[in-house]
Amino acid sequence: MYQITVENRPPEVAVLLPCYNEGLVIRSVVEAFRQSLPHASIYVYDNRSSDNTSEEALKAGALVRREMWPGKGNVVRRMFSDIDADIYIMADGDGTYDSTVAPAMIQKLIDEHLDMVVGTRAGIYDNAHRRGHGLGNKIFNFVYKNLFGSLFTDIFSGYRVFSRRYVKSFPAISTGFEIETEMSVHASQLKLPIAELPTKYGKRVEGSVSKLRTINDSIRILFTFLILFKEIRPARFFGLIAVVLGSVAVGLSVPLLLTYLETGLVPRFPTAILATGLVLLAAISLVSGLILDSVARSRLEQKRMWYMSVKH
Repeated sequence: MYQITVENRPPEVAVLLPCYNEGLVIRSVVEAFRQSLPHASIYVYDNRSSDNTSEEALKAGALVRREMWPGKGNVVRRMFSDIDADIYIMADGDGTYDSTVAPAMIQKLIDEHLDMVVGTRAGIYDNAHRRGHGLGNKIFNFVYKNLFGSLFTDIFSGYRVFSRRYVKSFPAISTGFEIETEMSVHASQLKLPIAELPTKYGKRVEGSVSKLRTINDSIRILFTFLILFKEIRPARFFGLIAVVLGSVAVGLSVPLLLTYLETGLVPRFPTAILATGLVLLAAISLVSGLILDSVARSRLEQKRMWYMSVKH
């Protein structure tokens, strides 16, 4: 049992389980978290399931609510808006996460004064994922490290413990599985205190189907990377575009310049016009990046002030 108090009282702990068609396993998941965290409130958010997910969760004693907007991101937004607690635990309702680690994750959050503890998935590459998913996870973690920072080693883990301050300052813009990426970026942008704790990652029960669509969700996550990179670091984003456009313009201009120096003529006017246009676009992109960087800095200050205003 975790040894923690909040204002000389036991903390209010909320376990949040977003679900879609997990009727085969949700009852055992709720019971497992009830055993590990007997004083926690356990919420199951049914995201338009067509099976008996809600009924099984009710039988296990969970508080069941329904979110009709499809997608995990929409469910997370609703959960974070609805639930008031001191500590929040989020896990998938598919039975792949180890509930017995939850008390240790909570204890780490409190002892080290953190805003988020991520349960990194041990055995992700040889247990519950197809080989392509494991490779994709490595690639996306590498991209994330280079774009946003190196604190996270498993940005797609759905097993996390949050402080109230994190939950109530998180905007939750994403709609689908890219929500975990947004959570990680939010922490990286605000330089929030976070930690990771290795956890077992098991296989789905027989008959249970993964909701992850490899190609579609990979494209959405990559698009989310680009959007968040543009929003958080616009000077670098538009600066890279300016470098590419400028490089192409230089490549087109050099032969024209050499010809002009030799003959005093510019025989390829369309190419000269194209090169000039690219230079102008590069300049516009660079200036736009500088302006938006000031806007992004202002938004970051506002996010930080809002984060600090939430009672920890």
